[in-house]
Amino acid sequence: MSVFLLNFLMKMADKLVGKGLGFWIIFKLVVYSLSWMFVLAVPMAVLVATLMAFGNMTHNNEIAIMKSTGISLYKIMIPPLLASIVIFFLLVQFNNNVYPNANHALRILMQDISNQKPTLSLVPGVFSQDISRYSILSRKINSKTNKLKDVVIYDHSDPSVLNVVTAKNGNIYFSADRKKLILNLFNGEIHTSKRSDYKTYRKLKFKKHKIAMDAEQFSFQQTTYSSSRGDRELSARAILKLIDSIKTLNKREFKRMDKRLGEFILNDTIKTATVKYKRKNLRAVLFRVDDKIRGTKNSFMPMLRRINQHNKRIDNYLVEVHKKYSIPFACIVFILIGVPLGTMTRKGGFGVAAAISLVFFLIYWAFLIGGEKLSDRGLLSPFWGMWSANILLGILGIILIYKTTNERIELKFEFIKKLIPKYWRDSTENN
Repeated sequence: MSVFLLNFLMKMADKLVGKGLGFWIIFKLVVYSLSWMFVLAVPMAVLVATLMAFGNMTHNNEIAIMKSTGISLYKIMIPPLLASIVIFFLLVQFNNNVYPNANHALRILMQDISNQKPTLSLVPGVFSQDISRYSILSRKINSKTNKLKDVVIYDHSDPSVLNVVTAKNGNIYFSADRKKLILNLFNGEIHTSKRSDYKTYRKLKFKKHKIAMDAEQFSFQQTTYSSSRGDRELSARAILKLIDSIKTLNKREFKRMDKRLGEFILNDTIKTATVKYKRKNLRAVLFRVDDKIRGTKNSFMPMLRRINQHNKRIDNYLVEVHKKYSIPFACIVFILIGVPLGTMTRKGGFGVAAAISLVFFLIYWAFLIGGEKLSDRGLLSPFWGMWSANILLGILGIILIYKTTNERIELKFEFIKKLIPKYWRDSTENN
């Protein structure tokens, strides 16, 4: 949790510190963000605890004593395995009840902060692309008063025109309805030229100039707790209901396509084409048929696009549903990995356990992120995208358990010494 929290604070420090936000607001942001950290930390903690416990038991010869009394490694694994199943069910409940509400509260809080602090997305000396059709640069920003100095704005509203606005100072604020972001600029210039003809150039000096920009990404109409939610702000049951509604929309689109196809087949123009073929010019008849086919094909394209968009949304939702169960299931998988590795290392220190668990967790995390990206792009099914890491590591754990039960295997780290320079090893041994 400390590692995740430190990473979060380092990423958010430049956006939160010095922006005039109170301690309570920052505290709430951190607390709401702890939910996703907790979801990832629990499986890793299970692996670390398993490695430490079984490493200590092996180091103290407790595993050997148990085996000599007739207790196999399979029986020794039963208590931690049952505990991991309990953790799995508890974490599933957390993912479906606490995690979505915390994410929703976090998003609303970030939107409220953006409403109060329009300069939150602006970084001094860096062009901001957060506002559509505008690139904004300010050398100095006062977050408390929302005042800007040495402002440069590239206006991309008209692609055929190059429009650059510069000003010595200005201020930024929201309109009364929160739909527009207003920039009041003072003592500046407007440089305009056509992209097709750079010879045409105009420069306009002003003492005061106002720019109104769309602020949909900063403001919102409703900030109550019951506002619309994204996929990470919903439980698995709510997401499955959304998937059912999207499938209903797809069925309607397919019915429209069937109806349109039936109209095309029964169309009088197509029916009479063969009759006219015998009586009139073949080329004229084929042109009429080809036009009709092209028109029918074009009418199908919007329906197909809507169906593809619906299928992509279904895949995105299914990825989130599988993730709510695959990450908690990693607790069980890491027991299968941790028990044999703990008996192999014969060391129960936190350093060894943390190092080994970090390697496996990075592998798991790489599979999880890669699977999610591939599933969102439609290159991999949501099931395999979210469960491939559990399946592969689970198979590896079963193999390791079988090997450890039938023969004594000791995992040594002598190869690490070879990576250390020789004069360092000599000095350490002499000391």
